[in-house]
Amino acid sequence: MAGAKLDPIDRKILAELQRDGRMTNVELAKRVGISAPPCLRRMRTLEEQGYIRGYHADVDVRELGFEVLVFAMVGLRSQAEADLSAFEEQCRNWPLVRECHMLNGEVDFILKCVAPDLSSFQNFLTGDLTAAPNVGSVKTSLVIRAAKNEAGVPFEVLEDRLSQSA
Repeated sequence: MAGAKLDPIDRKILAELQRDGRMTNVELAKRVGISAPPCLRRMRTLEEQGYIRGYHADVDVRELGFEVLVFAMVGLRSQAEADLSAFEEQCRNWPLVRECHMLNGEVDFILKCVAPDLSSFQNFLTGDLTAAPNVGSVKTSLVIRAAKNEAGVPFEVLEDRLSQSA
């Protein structure tokens, strides 16, 4: 289990930063029960090892005028690795695509898209997505409302699992 490679202090640091990435190192150290210098060293090591990929603000998309959230299920004509990689690269270049996940099953990819309005999404859908090379089918679902939108991982589940295996 990958999370088991970290000690409890490292997992506490990650859990606290996931909750609030803006806190000072002094506050973080206090929350995890160590002094500030080793806390900073641990945090830098976690960054270098790739456990922390960055720090981001959780912006309210609707407040910023992005009223439309759509999940698009994409089927490709070819699943050769070169074609999968080409589609993933194309997704990275489309600003409205915020997440792109390759799936197992009938659908090859699911995309999370945001747009300021339905017209903007429709233009993207017909002008970019369905017109892209190798795209065979696209099914979309417009989000009516979100009941939960929580980033990160549930550290409490990891801790429970680790304590049971010890």
